[in-house]
Amino acid sequence: MGSPAKMHPNLHHIRFETSLPSLPTALTGKPTRAAKPNPCHQTLRPRISISMSIEKATFGAGCFWGVEAAFAAIPGVTATAVGYEGGSLARPSYKDVCTDQTGHAEVVELDFDPSQVSYEQLLDAFFALHDPTTMNRQGPDWGTQYRSAIFFHSPRQETQARAKIEQLTAEGRFKPKRIVTQVEPAQTFWRAEEYHQRYLEKSGQASCHI
Repeated sequence: MGSPAKMHPNLHHIRFETSLPSLPTALTGKPTRAAKPNPCHQTLRPRISISMSIEKATFGAGCFWGVEAAFAAIPGVTATAVGYEGGSLARPSYKDVCTDQTGHAEVVELDFDPSQVSYEQLLDAFFALHDPTTMNRQGPDWGTQYRSAIFFHSPRQETQARAKIEQLTAEGRFKPKRIVTQVEPAQTFWRAEEYHQRYLEKSGQASCHI
């Protein structure tokens, strides 16, 4: 029986391809670049956890210019927008809401990180920055659009809002007046015209009359 054939020494360094070429390579004769990994697959979990950690809150406390500025200054509030909520007209304009016929309130919708600021702390800020005892009015501004309102986004927010009103009432914080703040489920938030967004900041004003 003969001895096995020896492989040429130079062939030890040659790597033999046993896989079939890709379809583009087979058709064009040119190799294609390896596909880059989809970044969505790499960041899927972090993106989900980040989005789940951010909650929404919506408050009506009179003219939304000053209300937005006050909430935007709170650490843990990551975004704010002013708009209209609680009315019957779809896509209302500022002019529509000012007729006091649409039922909307001027509100601030905000995103907040509960690991930095709690909803209860936002409620404290809300009751500190306006008068919750005046029906459909804040300072010189009259109309249902200026009513005191909390639009809750979860049963937990509703519970906390009602508990806060009971607490302030029991403490006599606004005695002899009564808190008239409405607590309602969040409805469609209609973002106000762009010139209203961050109005005080863009106009160089520190605050408004609230």
